[in-house]
Amino acid sequence: MMSFIFFAFLVLPFTYTNSVFAFPPLPSFPPIPSFTNPWEGFQNLSGCHPGDNVPGISDLKQYLHDFGYISNPPPANFTNSFDDELEAAIKTYQKNFKLNVTGFLDPSTINQMTLPRCGMPDIINGTSTMASSLHGRKLYTYFTGNPRWPSSKSQLTYAFTSTSSVSISTSTLSTVISRAFSRWAATTTLTFTEVGSDSDPDITIGFYSGDHGDGEPFDGVLGTLAHAFSPTDGRFHLDAAEQWVAEGDVTTASSDAAIDLESVAVHEIGHLLGLGHTSVESAIMYPTIKTKTKKVELAEDDVVGIQNLYGKNPNYTGVAPATTVQQRDTSDAGLGLGLGFGSLFWRVLVVGGVVGGLVLG
Repeated sequence: MMSFIFFAFLVLPFTYTNSVFAFPPLPSFPPIPSFTNPWEGFQNLSGCHPGDNVPGISDLKQYLHDFGYISNPPPANFTNSFDDELEAAIKTYQKNFKLNVTGFLDPSTINQMTLPRCGMPDIINGTSTMASSLHGRKLYTYFTGNPRWPSSKSQLTYAFTSTSSVSISTSTLSTVISRAFSRWAATTTLTFTEVGSDSDPDITIGFYSGDHGDGEPFDGVLGTLAHAFSPTDGRFHLDAAEQWVAEGDVTTASSDAAIDLESVAVHEIGHLLGLGHTSVESAIMYPTIKTKTKKVELAEDDVVGIQNLYGKNPNYTGVAPATTVQQRDTSDAGLGLGLGFGSLFWRVLVVGGVVGGLVLG
């Protein structure tokens, strides 16, 4: 008898849909966005030491080569051997990012490496652009040769040249990028004006995917977010694959891969004007940025660096308190990006003795 009652309880709610036992319809959930951080696999290397031979180390060597830590031209394929060259590269990386200099792949080092960043190298022609070992002075840096826009070009123009691959409206893009430029104009003698793409602008801005013809292909969601070129090239490219947030609060965005467009733009403009990376984490020119984070206020390091190149705006009233805003950390909040970053992040090409294409962040 008990078996019969139990069976009836299970069957009735499904059989008699008009009964009091009928189950409510299941809620519908939005599809989970599919994305893959191209550097997430580095997490599998956590704990690796010199002498180890582990699949995936070759990819890490390529990463370190891309950002200048392994200077020798890569062979056809890097090996998976944790050799002396890799140990030295990791120590330099740890020093630049103010991590414990251990020479092995401890969790804090791996976590830093997986952050989205600017594509510009941290080391160019054997010289670090981050100056993390210097004390008692500002840590801003410039490109090789200190390229800058000439005094005759203090009124710079910019135009959008490729925006069809993103769903952000033209008016919203104009507002966000104008605001990003205004943060640099407020502290310097430079001004920035949007013009049409047919007006021979000094700076061109566009969204691109994969290999887009400048020798610095984008890598999809996260990884490197954007890149720009040092003065006076003027090209500023963003990865169209990113989950860009141009309106609203990025810290509450539905996607865990959300990237604040203005934050990346402010960083990239710093490169367009001649600034390199810094090891000051609060500065705009730090190479990496976390997802769901807004970081748009220039720090003192940024201000002094840019004013040394172009002079001070007489109306400038000083640095505002740091206001980096990011989603409260939970289990996986703030996925690794990189100003870089980093990717944020970003990478520089040296052409004719002048640092050219930086793939920033």
